[in-house]
Amino acid sequence: MNVEQHDIGVSQVAAAIAEPARTKILCSLMDGHARTSTELAAVAEVSASTASAHLAKLKELALVRLHVQGRHRYYSLADKRVAQALEALMVIGQNAAPTFNPRTPDRLQFARTCYDHMAGTLAVLLHDRMIEAGWLLETDEQVYQLSDSGEALFEGLGIEVKDLSTMRRRFACPCLDWSMRRPHLGGSLGAALLQLAIKRKWVTQDLDSRALALTAAGRKEMGARFELVLPVDLSYARKSQTYSTTRTASTR
Repeated sequence: MNVEQHDIGVSQVAAAIAEPARTKILCSLMDGHARTSTELAAVAEVSASTASAHLAKLKELALVRLHVQGRHRYYSLADKRVAQALEALMVIGQNAAPTFNPRTPDRLQFARTCYDHMAGTLAVLLHDRMIEAGWLLETDEQVYQLSDSGEALFEGLGIEVKDLSTMRRRFACPCLDWSMRRPHLGGSLGAALLQLAIKRKWVTQDLDSRALALTAAGRKEMGARFELVLPVDLSYARKSQTYSTTRTASTR
């Protein structure tokens, strides 16, 4: 593809995402669930025929994928790169303010899915704890690797780290959280951690949104295994975030 074709491709994708109804459709699919055109029409607040036209355009540009099961037709994001692009646009789309006050609904801000890994306050706290404890090591390539103690931690959780490192995707990487404006853990390691949390019922996942709910067992287990003090509620997390930001600024 030459430069001119590349520019045209970017403008076409940008124009497709810019349409408000299509934006709602794409963002609703960021939880990794596939949905019917009828469900997506309700999400986008458009008619069924209009939703079908939008989905046809998104499919043409390889932003969504169609899954046919018998008489049912479902749509999902084409792949994780689409979710990553949307997450980045959400960050850009929020004007920076001197003091950052998240406006995301409480449940989504505290914990949610970001395609196939965990996002929100909980995920950012986990990410920061892994860095602080030396379990995750930063490199110059915007990727992470596990230290020996970090590998032992994840192996102890039942996550086959060596198998994850052979997958055709980044093993572990920072993913900028659009509500917290700080990174959470992405890559195959982040995806494995979310699946573990769901399997062990540390978190429960909404069927009709990206929200995750932290269970009592999850609070206990994640607190103990990651040596992490979790906020009692989101308002406390916000106060802690504001205090941390103010304190950092005052010491510069």
